[in-house]
Amino acid sequence: QVQLAESGGGLVQAGGSLRLSCAASGSIFRINAMGWYRQAPGKQRELVAAVTSEGNANYAESVKGRSTVSRDIAKNTVYLQMNNLKPEDTAVYYCNANGLLRNLMRFGSWGQGTQVTVSS
Repeated sequence: QVQLAESGGGLVQAGGSLRLSCAASGSIFRINAMGWYRQAPGKQRELVAAVTSEGNANYAESVKGRSTVSRDIAKNTVYLQMNNLKPEDTAVYYCNANGLLRNLMRFGSWGQGTQVTVSS
């Protein structure tokens, strides 16, 4: 009942930047938190960054100082600006959102993922 549409992935050289976007749509009453996870080949999915409706952000240690997560609450959209990208940032990046539907049921949704490839 909640769809997440991701964009902004691609191929970038080490040291470059990318901005990922994720827009949520559907029967949404409130989004509590939105964020980004990533999964590299052979590894578990891990949190990259997330932000609550109050604006509290949480980052993985590996991206602190290089990434900024932000939200446009009116647009139900979350952004991830990543700078100084490294080859180890290569992964599929997934958007995640959780909150309440209009029927006040809780939801947790994932996007389909967007590939980020950083070449050395």
